[in-house]
Amino acid sequence: MTTESISRLLQRSRDGDREAMSELVPLVYQELRRIAASYLRSQRPGHTLQPTALLNEAYIRLAGAEAQQWNDRTHFFAAAASIMRNILVDHARERQAEKRGGGVTPLPLELARNQTAETPAHLVALDEALRALAAFDERKARILELRYFGGLSVEETAEILGISVATVGREARFAAAWLKREISG
Repeated sequence: MTTESISRLLQRSRDGDREAMSELVPLVYQELRRIAASYLRSQRPGHTLQPTALLNEAYIRLAGAEAQQWNDRTHFFAAAASIMRNILVDHARERQAEKRGGGVTPLPLELARNQTAETPAHLVALDEALRALAAFDERKARILELRYFGGLSVEETAEILGISVATVGREARFAAAWLKREISG
């Protein structure tokens, strides 16, 4: 999977070539499935979604989205990771509504991966905090999303976002501190 070939297919899709998306899928499938599996590793045992189902739902939403929204490979993977997170948050909200609530309690970022498995309210609170962070600094929110929810390494995150490993580390530390403050009130 080369950055150039993916970016070229995204450009073709943006230009109205309907075949471009079907050519793109085989190139990005394994990476998207890895991101989906990483998201689901942090969910409760017996979660009703499996990585393939999460990926399929994300693909339906990606295919239905306007192609011009993806500028390049980085933008595409960030959009896919965001869509997967939104699917899980929607699922958590539905589960929380089924149980008729229980309050949202503060959750430190470092516990998010383990605690979201137990409490849908925590995932919803974390999602709201990430949205607030994105309004403040979108790149920092994407870094956290890719690192903590997408399960990507610092190096992979740097590659996808087109920034240095040092920048990923620095911005992730800042964003985690900001998010912790936001969640804990």
